[in-house]
Amino acid sequence: MHKVVTFGEIMLRLSTPGHLRFSQARQFDATFGGGEANVAVSLANYGLEAEFVTRLPDNDIAAACLRDLHSYGVGTGSCVFGGDRLGIYFLETGAVARGSKVVYDRAYSSISTVKPGMIDWDRAFQGADWFHWTGITPAISEGAAEVCMEAIEAARSKGVFVSCDLNYRKNLWKYGKSASEVMPALVAGCDLILGNEEDAEKEFGIKPEGFDAEHSDGEIDQTRFESVCTQLMERFPRCRKVAITLRGSINASHNTWGGVLFDGRTLFQSRRYDITHIVDRVGGGDSFMGGLIYGLLTYEDDQKAIDFAAAASCLKHTIFGDYNQATVKEVESLMGGNSSGRVAR
Repeated sequence: MHKVVTFGEIMLRLSTPGHLRFSQARQFDATFGGGEANVAVSLANYGLEAEFVTRLPDNDIAAACLRDLHSYGVGTGSCVFGGDRLGIYFLETGAVARGSKVVYDRAYSSISTVKPGMIDWDRAFQGADWFHWTGITPAISEGAAEVCMEAIEAARSKGVFVSCDLNYRKNLWKYGKSASEVMPALVAGCDLILGNEEDAEKEFGIKPEGFDAEHSDGEIDQTRFESVCTQLMERFPRCRKVAITLRGSINASHNTWGGVLFDGRTLFQSRRYDITHIVDRVGGGDSFMGGLIYGLLTYEDDQKAIDFAAAASCLKHTIFGDYNQATVKEVESLMGGNSSGRVAR
């Protein structure tokens, strides 16, 4: 069985019920989520061995978080404890012309004070095939960025395949360094890079010509992104593959969705999905990454891998919470063209 290790922050998610605004809510739905944990849950759900590594406070909320991860089959044996609190994020889910809103309450979280040497990476990578991180982690603090580099170097020394989701979050880079200063050295150690139309531009100044995501009306020419993939591979010679998620936002409830995968020679394009009634788009990119990792490890066929990733993420948009809980059978059914949504009896 393949083993995938992910590293990052997991938070308590407090979301307003239904589509209520923050000002209307008198209670919140409590779940857990975070980019790298979301990927681990997807992979465990598909039957792979998934290990999530983080730093947590030693309290009951962190214990509940670990129980939640264990319920999905995610390993947490290499997590470390210390610091004062688990980060929180508040989510107001938008609808139609009103976009969703996220408010972070994650300052001074346990992972923000992590330092090199705290995590036993030899233990974490024992038997591992793949290591995944995202650009959210080095944005948290300088210490988190240093530990991320420590993990990448440890993975490379053991021959572990390394992937990253660029995941640019402008509101997180607050400790005196910018993404463009920190990310290049980290991404240079990666074998696969995932991003969207904004990430590569904000972090590396790389963008597709003549494309404006905010005025796409859901229509995206996937071939425009081959130049982005090529430029990323030229910038980072170690990189073997680049994937781009492509979201066309018609409104908050209706998006088009797909992706491309480039191996330096061929641009593999997924089907474009028309998602007309979004339940929860948070974690959409993470579900794509989880599907892509599973597809590349399982099929060893780039076209099937990108098809699985896009279908898995399409299904995630119908599921409440950060985690994608679609099964391999459901994803492969959608890949095969079964999108009727008929009741399974």
